[in-house]
Amino acid sequence: MFATPAFAQTTTGAAAAGGGLASFVGFAPLLLVFVVFYFLMIRPQQRRMRDLQRSVSSVKKGDEVVTAGGHIGRVSKVNDTEVEVDFGNGQKHRVVKATLAEVRTLGSKPAND
Repeated sequence: MFATPAFAQTTTGAAAAGGGLASFVGFAPLLLVFVVFYFLMIRPQQRRMRDLQRSVSSVKKGDEVVTAGGHIGRVSKVNDTEVEVDFGNGQKHRVVKATLAEVRTLGSKPAND
C-alpha cells in the first residue's frame, strides 16, 4: 500500500555465465570452517573418547579411578559392567563403569611428588 513492489532484475551476459564458480566461491568458506572444526575439535575429541573407553574396559583391581562426580578411589572388585570402589575408611561403593571419568594405573605418579 505505502511501499512500491520491488521487481527482480535479470542478469545479463558475462555475469550469468560465471554462476557455477560464484556459487562455489560462496560455499568454500563454509567448507573451510567445517574442515578446520573437524581437525581442531571433532577428531581430538573422538581420540580422547576412544582412549577413555579403552582404559575403562581394561580397569583392574588396584587401579585408582575418578568417577564422573569427582570422587577418587581405588578399585577393589571388577565385574562386566560395574566396579567396586573403595573410597577409604571402609566406604565401598559399586559404580557403573560408564560413569568413570579417568583411570589411573598403579604405575602413574603425580608430577608434584
